[in-house]
Amino acid sequence: MRQRHNKKRNTAFLYEILVREAAKTVINKDFKRKIQIVSLIKEHFGKETEMAKEIELYNTLRQSDNIEEYVAEKLIQEAKKEYERLNHDRIFFEQSALISKINKMLSKNVFSNFIPNYKNIATIAQIFNSDVSTKKRILLENKLFKRMVDKEKTQEDKVQPISNLTFNIFVKKFNESYKENLLKEQKELLNNYIMSFSDNGLGLKIFLTQEIDRLRENVKKSLEMNEIKVDSTMLEKTNKVLDLIESFKTKPIDQEVLGQVLKIQNLANEIEN
Repeated sequence: MRQRHNKKRNTAFLYEILVREAAKTVINKDFKRKIQIVSLIKEHFGKETEMAKEIELYNTLRQSDNIEEYVAEKLIQEAKKEYERLNHDRIFFEQSALISKINKMLSKNVFSNFIPNYKNIATIAQIFNSDVSTKKRILLENKLFKRMVDKEKTQEDKVQPISNLTFNIFVKKFNESYKENLLKEQKELLNNYIMSFSDNGLGLKIFLTQEIDRLRENVKKSLEMNEIKVDSTMLEKTNKVLDLIESFKTKPIDQEVLGQVLKIQNLANEIEN
């Protein structure tokens, strides 16, 4: 009998549908719902959860492309060993809790969100699943192996050729303008910007939603610093930055907004240090 993949018990699927649902809230400006979804993601995929460890194994295989054959084979085998060491009862419990909250807090319709790379994560889930027949798992491993060593990504994962060029030009211009190396969060922002060419900007919207919240809190805290409190000019400029951050909610994500966020990331870094 053919074994059917249960997508609700696929941790990577649960994560992806929440990310895409959060993207919808950004587009629809439903900030109350966005807070609910981000809260669910943080609670159920935080570093201490078993599902977070599982997601890391999924990503190890999903994000490994154009690599040597022996490396691909080693990654698959090691990922399977690591998966066996996870607490599967705990994963089931965490999945059940999250599924219940999605149904009660959001809607069952969330499970119908389109996931572009669903076939890939379903393949990995079945490779990890010891209940799948040996023959089927070997065939699926071979399929995954070929994708990992293929010199050209599958249509499902392909990024437009212009992306790397655009990324390099953007980074070069930014470095020429500010004469400094990019911060980790700036590199992450730019990477999400480039990836937006292939996922219609969903990943970028999600990242910016969380990053803008972080920057807002960081700049707000700076209002309590004595250096700013006693300097009316600095106080005024800091409040203008906060107004600018708030304006991002209603602006389309373009290179102008991107440049402004990059500058504020620099400011936030200076405040933290």
